[in-house]
Amino acid sequence: MRFPETLVLGATGRIGQLLQQVWPQRGHGNKLLWQSRHPQWDKSLNWEIFDPLATPEALERAATGRADILCLAGVVPGRGPDLADNWRLAEVAIRAAARTGARVLLTSSAAVYGNQAGVLNEAAVLCPINEYGRAKVDMEQRAVALAAQLGVDCCCLRIGNIAGFDAILGGWRPGFQLDRFADGRTPTRSYIGVRGLAEVLADLLIAPKLPSALNVAAPGAIEMGALLDAAGLQWQPRQAPDGAIPGVELAVDEMQQLIAVPHADPTSFVTEWRWLEPLMVERHAN
Repeated sequence: MRFPETLVLGATGRIGQLLQQVWPQRGHGNKLLWQSRHPQWDKSLNWEIFDPLATPEALERAATGRADILCLAGVVPGRGPDLADNWRLAEVAIRAAARTGARVLLTSSAAVYGNQAGVLNEAAVLCPINEYGRAKVDMEQRAVALAAQLGVDCCCLRIGNIAGFDAILGGWRPGFQLDRFADGRTPTRSYIGVRGLAEVLADLLIAPKLPSALNVAAPGAIEMGALLDAAGLQWQPRQAPDGAIPGVELAVDEMQQLIAVPHADPTSFVTEWRWLEPLMVERHAN
């Protein structure tokens, strides 16, 4: 199937910058409209400059003729004034889609599940443990209800740890410490590589029908220590505190029915991050 005409909201964040490195290489450049609140230096891309919350009419104009709205825009702790903007941004995207006939893909997070152990599918109880997770649950629930009311196709993408954008590989510093359990293992979590994430998002946009919620991660789970070892980064073990959860894994059966994604592999994730990291630095330097 052909790649759809797509409006990308919040295109200057880390995932947006990643997509700008990968998607044009796939020949999708002329299908994409990138939104930013401020003028951008890269004039090779098709930019729309507006604030979705302040000027929803500009969002509606940008969405006109677009098959999909990919909403990367959002607020994370320490990088924005109000976590409730996650819902407000989803709301204006859905209302614009209702007027233009677009489908909406919202970037959510595995944080909606909290620290539940085991393999978690999309039907699992949502029990976030922090304000960010609670804000994403609020966004999801209100967005799905509004989309149903307005007749908009909407999918909330619950993205697992992104290798390089995470607190382990991306947050590594000399003297880094990592929990280790009595069996010698470090925490095991669901991950996806940066290039893999870009490919998954592109393939999901091509998919004709999506559920209201979808886990996004590479099949399987990996130890955080193995990820740092694959990168050749030194770390110090520390005794895992009481209550620490050894393993949390996202079930990706529904995603695998739509697209084929390679099994989680620490070495591949590190290779992907090392390819992207200097490109991100170069962009910020400009």
